[in-house]
Amino acid sequence: MLDLTMLSCRRQTFRYYALYFHIGETEKKCFIEEIPDETMVIGKYRTQLWDKQTGSFLPATPGLGMHVEIKDPDTKIILSRQYGSDGRFTFTSHTPGEHQICLHSNSTKMALFAGGKLRVHLDIQVGEHTNNYPEIAAKDKLTELQLRARQLLDQVEQIQKEQNYQRYREERFRMTSESTNQRVLWWSIAQTLILIVTGIWQMKHLKSFFEAKKLV
Repeated sequence: MLDLTMLSCRRQTFRYYALYFHIGETEKKCFIEEIPDETMVIGKYRTQLWDKQTGSFLPATPGLGMHVEIKDPDTKIILSRQYGSDGRFTFTSHTPGEHQICLHSNSTKMALFAGGKLRVHLDIQVGEHTNNYPEIAAKDKLTELQLRARQLLDQVEQIQKEQNYQRYREERFRMTSESTNQRVLWWSIAQTLILIVTGIWQMKHLKSFFEAKKLV
């Protein structure tokens, strides 16, 4: 049975973070990343296999690979691909919101890994951190001042995307709040009508009862 572990990595967008985690056979690890639209994300990983003889993690064999699956906020798969023991994946968001990044190994094909443990080192770069500025400077022959200006322009662009995303979240929250308030209002009105109708029915029923008993 597939063991799915959800890890929520909520943080300020356009940052860089690195972590490692352990997975077992047929186990899947998923991360939730809040990403604005039209934002590039680069993920790099490397795997280490637990060695019982040395009692430590060693570089995994080339035959052991990782499957990477990315889903957008609408649960639409935007990337699903098998990579090697070390790999790099890239995708660009087209819908703002929570993106799900899932990784799992092809350990069922590896008798060597059966019952073992795998350590995965994962680096995630979002937004401007995906740019390789030394490479850009060498390619476009930019001076240090020009490169710095390029970095500032990229930062301003990413800040604008972040602001747009925050406005998008606020709008969705406002719409949800208004919808909830409207439902509460209609439910209160419905409860009031039910109480009134119930009261009228009870009065008529008691009147009929008393008339039948000739008490009134």
